[in-house]
Amino acid sequence: MEASTGLFAGTPNSNELVVIQGHDEPKPVKNLDGQLCEICGDSVGLTVDGDLFVACEECGFPVCRPCYEYERREGTQVCPQCHTRYKRTKGSPRVLGDEDEDDVDDIEHEFKHEEMLQGNKTHRDSDVGLAKVNGELPISSNSVEEPGAKLDDKEKVDEWMLHQGNLWPETDASDDPVKAMKEPLSRKVPIPSGRLSPYRMMVVARLLLLLLFFQYRIFHPVPDAIGLWFISVTCEIWLALSWMIDQLPKWFPIDRETYLDRLSIRFEPENKPNMLSPIDIIVTTVDPIKEPPLVTANTVLSILALDYPADKISCYVSDDGASMLTFEVLQETAEFSRKWVPFCKKFSVEPRAPEKYLTEKIDFLKDKLQSTYVKERRTMKREYEEFKVRINALVAKSMRVPPEGWTMKDETPWPGNNSKDHPSMIQVLLPHNVGNELPCLVYTSREKRPAFQHHNKAGAINAMLRVSAVLNNAPFVLNLDCNHYVNNSKVVREAMCFFMDIQLGNGIGFVQFPLRFDSLDRNDRYANKNTVLFDINLRCLDGIQGPAYVGSACIFRRKALTGFDSPKASKRPSMVQVHSKQDENGEEASKTAAATDEDKELLKSENKFGMSTIFMNSSWTEEGGVDPSSSQEALLKEAIHVMNSRYEDRTLWGYEVGLSYGSIATDTLTSMKMHCGGWRSVYCMPKRDPFRGTAPINLTERLNQVLRWAVGSLQILFSSHCPLVYGLNGGRLKGLQRIAYINSTVYPFTSIPLLIYCTIPAICLLTDKFITPSVGTFASLIFIALFISIFASAILELRWSRVSLEEWWRSQQFWVIGSVSANLFAVLQGIMGALPLSSRVNKNFSIVSKAPDEVEFRELYAIRWTALLIPPTTIIIINLIGIVAGFTDAINSGEHSWGALLGKLFFSLWVIVHLYPFLKGLMGRQNRTPTLIVIWSVLLASIFSLVWVRVDPFVLKTKGPDVKQCGISC
Repeated sequence: MEASTGLFAGTPNSNELVVIQGHDEPKPVKNLDGQLCEICGDSVGLTVDGDLFVACEECGFPVCRPCYEYERREGTQVCPQCHTRYKRTKGSPRVLGDEDEDDVDDIEHEFKHEEMLQGNKTHRDSDVGLAKVNGELPISSNSVEEPGAKLDDKEKVDEWMLHQGNLWPETDASDDPVKAMKEPLSRKVPIPSGRLSPYRMMVVARLLLLLLFFQYRIFHPVPDAIGLWFISVTCEIWLALSWMIDQLPKWFPIDRETYLDRLSIRFEPENKPNMLSPIDIIVTTVDPIKEPPLVTANTVLSILALDYPADKISCYVSDDGASMLTFEVLQETAEFSRKWVPFCKKFSVEPRAPEKYLTEKIDFLKDKLQSTYVKERRTMKREYEEFKVRINALVAKSMRVPPEGWTMKDETPWPGNNSKDHPSMIQVLLPHNVGNELPCLVYTSREKRPAFQHHNKAGAINAMLRVSAVLNNAPFVLNLDCNHYVNNSKVVREAMCFFMDIQLGNGIGFVQFPLRFDSLDRNDRYANKNTVLFDINLRCLDGIQGPAYVGSACIFRRKALTGFDSPKASKRPSMVQVHSKQDENGEEASKTAAATDEDKELLKSENKFGMSTIFMNSSWTEEGGVDPSSSQEALLKEAIHVMNSRYEDRTLWGYEVGLSYGSIATDTLTSMKMHCGGWRSVYCMPKRDPFRGTAPINLTERLNQVLRWAVGSLQILFSSHCPLVYGLNGGRLKGLQRIAYINSTVYPFTSIPLLIYCTIPAICLLTDKFITPSVGTFASLIFIALFISIFASAILELRWSRVSLEEWWRSQQFWVIGSVSANLFAVLQGIMGALPLSSRVNKNFSIVSKAPDEVEFRELYAIRWTALLIPPTTIIIINLIGIVAGFTDAINSGEHSWGALLGKLFFSLWVIVHLYPFLKGLMGRQNRTPTLIVIWSVLLASIFSLVWVRVDPFVLKTKGPDVKQCGISC
């Protein structure tokens, strides 16, 4: 593509186009049909049925039976041309992996393999001579055999492979390239049994103690507080079941290891074309106020400076707010990248986001050898400071909006002056030119019209999927939020170690990376790091069917995103809705596409992919790339067309194609559909953090973020994609993976028993009753053993996961805070959604502020009013009142009541300790709390306490003396 001097904005019917040149044209595959083996030059031969022997049913690459059998037994088990795994043919012995194929056993011919090889002696008398033509797969050219030369099958196959450029020297096997050819690009690293086995044993012990605990609790009720006892036991049972559901998917945690040197030498041979797969990178942004342009610019610069071939990278920035500020900032970013990217690649700097590299206090001289580095770094830092000044000037200018709206440099009105009603916009800021060391950078903003539903972030990503498929059609797609910069420049290579592994890569739908965050307070008060999620839960899911998609830092296989099932998968269950304003019969469009001749006709259906022939043709292109016959003008016109608001109407976009609609938690829903379709996912944790970003450290924004996640989970639970039933008929979702998805959708309901359980200690202190009877010796041992098992299982979990105790404790604290506030409101909102009042519930997608603090941790102490703050504040006040009442009662009752008081105080203090970060955040730096929160919380706590003491509903009323019998005159 060539950069345009002006921005193109218009509808699909517009004739004004930006010129695009320099696309990487896909290389056509030569027709290699023939009856001579392309490896040894011998005759292909016949099958046991007398037919012409065909080793690969996908491309028909001619290989004789001995070479085919050797490749299956000793080699990579894949076709040299299309890299499809060889299927077992009739009469062939079984090898590892054949049990997954639905073939017919033929034991009669299976053991005749040696006889067949002996009858084909001529195979051993030819040499290998292959030449490459124009960088494509070679046509065989039989070389003259040297006198007396004798090669066995292994030597000939290895020599043939050596001629293909597919071999790569391994660090520890560089002397044996044939051995390196067979070694995988990644491997699973099991958790040492010395760390994992004690953890599993403690989990089993904890489960047994829970059974003994409930046996005692259920069969020993509290006679004088039967109602309170019943509610507490019910809450305990729910919390125990919640723990079990959460624990089951954690049974098989694994680690993974990648080999970048093997990847490089296999797919980047010297003096030969680079064979690494292209990748399209989608960066989404909406609001330049909450998502500062300088943060977005750093993210884009870190992408452009990736340690990956520049001609293989295309970056698409989706501006869903149609902001002229974002557009102008990207123009400045494109100019600055011409200086920044060469500097990064020349000196191999890390990280490649200039704000972090040039301003953070790091040892920038480490591992630097060039004498010019210091001078050039000083120059680059000055250039970046000037770049920041220009960005700040644009931000200051954007604060004063002209009455007539914004105009561009040529006095043309900005098409996006109305962010909710504007045409599609696209501009190529950096082209893909021959010899250009910069990746392609494209600014886009999809069309917005008030009459159409645009589906927020999921809709923006789907639009970019179509645009990128039309312009570049890379087989892999990386999704990033604008505030998540690349911290490890080799992150794409890490993912390619999984995708491009010829043995295991075909079934991988996406590779998820962990997210790390900057600008957090030292103690991580509100558990913004999400360490338990990224370092424990996702690693455990990787041992089953793979981690779930978390909304960013994920590289997808485009084929998996566009509705294809896994190569070994069956059809996806047909729970589909047609995205249309009118009722429409969607039975035919709901059938899942597969790479067969019959289904290719279905792929062209407008009901599935929309009215774009170019996009439909690209959707079933195996290795990506655009049609070389398409003109440059037609490609850009089609890109505008697939971004218009009407395109998804009457299609399956958002249901069977692209990211899924129907829930705020579109990431969870999308990954569940992929796993149900048979795709696997991989969790990759490089030694250097792959991505870093910013997270909300303000209490109110953090709770709003948790509220949005919880609402999205409940939307999935109450939809047709409920993990309890979705995929049961024909799906390929594994049992433990299904339990993990169930847990991710039902967890908000834990807020109700947890809220009750947090108030029970205060009730016990106010009523002088307790939820357990007098504890005997045996019962006390069960209680003590259960508490010890809880702490022991947590410590052993931290031991194998390498998570610190402080991070685990912060996660536990915020789990309680989020449950009794955000999750509780999510449940209430879900209940109201089924009522006529649902129209009054705000279901809009809210953007969390991602701006870093100008003053250190200023946002940490800022308090903003929200109803989410009331329930935790009320719980704290009630428990404080209960503690005061308990001490007062013990003082008035004498020394015998102090023993019973200690048990009640323990539970009440346990609640306050869990809510301590919330209390600390509520007070703020200057102990200032919004008056409205204090008034409502104190009022609710006082009313509740007084009414409870007066009514005392859970305590049996004791009858006083009968005045008629005792003769007392009142």
